Amino acid sequence: MTDHGHSPASTVDVAPTSQESSPDKLAWRRFLKNPVAVIGVLALLITVLASVLAPVISPYPPNAIDLGNVRQPPSADHLLGTDSTGRDVFSRLLAGGQISLMVGFLAALMAVAIGTLAGVVAGWFGGIVDGIISRIIDIMLSVPAVLVIIVLAGVIGPSVPMLVVVIAGLAWPTPARIARGVVLSLREEEFVQAARALGSRTGFIIFRHLVPGVLPPIVVSATLLVAEAVLLESSLSFLGAGVQPPESSWGNMLNEAQSLTVLSSMPWLWVPAGLMIAVTVLSAMAVGDGVRDAIDPRKNN
Repeated sequence: MTDHGHSPASTVDVAPTSQESSPDKLAWRRFLKNPVAVIGVLALLITVLASVLAPVISPYPPNAIDLGNVRQPPSADHLLGTDSTGRDVFSRLLAGGQISLMVGFLAALMAVAIGTLAGVVAGWFGGIVDGIISRIIDIMLSVPAVLVIIVLAGVIGPSVPMLVVVIAGLAWPTPARIARGVVLSLREEEFVQAARALGSRTGFIIFRHLVPGVLPPIVVSATLLVAEAVLLESSLSFLGAGVQPPESSWGNMLNEAQSLTVLSSMPWLWVPAGLMIAVTVLSAMAVGDGVRDAIDPRKNN
């Protein structure tokens, strides 16, 4: 008799808890509690917006030469000074961000698309298909990306489309290996076996059941690939195998730093571009780490 009325109270307490504990809400909450990841998102958003709005906020045309103002230090007229041909460094920094970020995001997107498809196919079909794709992945992972791009730049000429395609072509094995591993575990799950037993087509099973399961780790890989692509483009442009003058990118702006005089006494010619590369790469990596921690099922509230 003393327990009469206790059961309804317990049922009332359980319902809201299950409602609040959905995986998406928990993941979003964990991400927002990560200050480094949030700062990374804000830094990336500001960088992307500044680059997109470059034609509006640039005080000068990025390629406008003024031989009367060569290598001038920062001033009211030129916020970040001028380079060796009198071009405004701030305007070129914004324009360079457009190219560097475009290469980074497009190359990462292409690499993720190719890699996810290859990994899902390898994991799902197994056997000889898995063997062939896995060997290709191993070969691609052993290829030195910088040397390949330098050779291709010498053969077909350096250009932005070439950079995007080649970086994506060399980067896809990483998401492919991740996708393959996830699919190998998912294909043995009961819901996938049930779909096969019901006669569902392979395409339906892949896109309805496997791809959604692959996406969370692939998103983490994509953010890291953006950082890798931006860094690779900058390195190649610095070496002369990437974006070619007069077009600006953060990498070819660092060419000014090849002179010891510039390094020691004219930091405005190379520090801004170097800082933007560092901020973009670190921000993308911070976002990737934050997403990885947020979707980790072992994490608590």
